[in-house]
Amino acid sequence: MNSRRIGSFYEDLAADYLMKQGYTILERNFTVKSGEIDIIAREAGCLSFVEVKYRRRKGQGSPLSAVTYAKQRKISRTAALWMLRNRIPEDTPCRFDVIGIEPGEISLIRNAFDYTG
Repeated sequence: MNSRRIGSFYEDLAADYLMKQGYTILERNFTVKSGEIDIIAREAGCLSFVEVKYRRRKGQGSPLSAVTYAKQRKISRTAALWMLRNRIPEDTPCRFDVIGIEPGEISLIRNAFDYTG
């Protein structure tokens, strides 16, 4: 499989996992010139911008640690643009979640990082 198909497979897995956790998926793969958000969802009245990270082997390091400060900035700015385009009020509760997928394991970190503009 090519990397896009692999990414889609694990994003599907993450979306299914989130729905089982009570999330409602609003959009997937929101892409603009400045960045991409894998999954945009709502959970308990809060918007959640979700980054999905996959590691084929445990020795490759934590998928959660792959969300660097630079990646957080891109996700934050892209989320702000999504909210603007969808006319979501600025005071709407939102957070940034990360799903890490490793062989046999899915980890969800709610509120994994703060907005980094």
